[in-house]
Amino acid sequence: MPASEFDLIAAISERLPAPSERVRVPSGDDAAVVEGDPPSVVSVDAIVDGVHFALEAFGAEAVGRKALAAGLSDLAAMGAAPGEAYVVVGAPAEMPDEQLLELADGLAGVATRDHVSIAGGDLVSSPVLVVCVTAIGYEPDAARLVGRGGASPGDAVAVTGELGGAAAALSLLGIGAGDQSQTRSAVPPQLRESLLARQLDPRPRLREGRALAAAGASAMIDVSDGLGADGGHVARASGCRLEIDAGRVPVAAGVTAIAGGDGPALELATSGGEDYELLIAIPPERLAEARKAAATAGGTTLTEIGYVTEGQGVALRLPGGGGIAPRGFDQRRGSRSGSAG
Repeated sequence: MPASEFDLIAAISERLPAPSERVRVPSGDDAAVVEGDPPSVVSVDAIVDGVHFALEAFGAEAVGRKALAAGLSDLAAMGAAPGEAYVVVGAPAEMPDEQLLELADGLAGVATRDHVSIAGGDLVSSPVLVVCVTAIGYEPDAARLVGRGGASPGDAVAVTGELGGAAAALSLLGIGAGDQSQTRSAVPPQLRESLLARQLDPRPRLREGRALAAAGASAMIDVSDGLGADGGHVARASGCRLEIDAGRVPVAAGVTAIAGGDGPALELATSGGEDYELLIAIPPERLAEARKAAATAGGTTLTEIGYVTEGQGVALRLPGGGGIAPRGFDQRRGSRSGSAG
């Protein structure tokens, strides 16, 4: 079996020179942190046609929106304030200029909404459409940044918003195996549009990330690879274990109908990824303040779904016993693979 994405990244990091003393947080978190006045928070992320999106189903403008939103979500997971972005587009020679301009419109829409300056980039030839975003944020005044590695036994585990909507949207878009005609008619039009937006117009939790950091979150990560996989990243970085009650995981409306039942819906919600919600660990006495902070910052719910304990890895416990294997997106093994731990 090939090495997982994160095993390979770790092996690559070992071959690279040690970071300079200016690098406060090196590779391995949602973003790097470089000392300055104020400190910079830097994330690099790429999306590829046929892997992270389907151009024909998404449309070029939605690809631009998703590319920048995914990069900004890494800043949200650190509690950073957004600043600038640099965008590299690799486009096939046969891709019409009109589509590239639509992609730029999508980037511009997110940049305007989230107060980000697109300060530069590059346009190169590529066999398939690739969009790579470097997102740069800053440590907020009188606040602190939060990484993955601060969770401690006794902390509560909580997540913003609802999960599973982005994975369900892929079925609505006709992406994946099998006949989705019945799936596409399973939800009313207004709910369908809400689910589609989780893929075509994702919203990074930037305000909520800063508010949760200020409220005392000890660890934070965005749910991009899947709840099980991302919970595993927090557990690994913090040297502890996350116990998650799958029955308390907030599942987006419409996911149960699309998935075909409560069990498959929970599977989508815990392994689907790309919801770009925030998973946090926080001392239980700060949880009420954090709920209020998330609601005030973005009108977002914060749901307690578990706790941190001694040990390693992550467990997703089902009501009445049993569990769900922690799974998520792995760039080396394919779209659904087990998370380490």
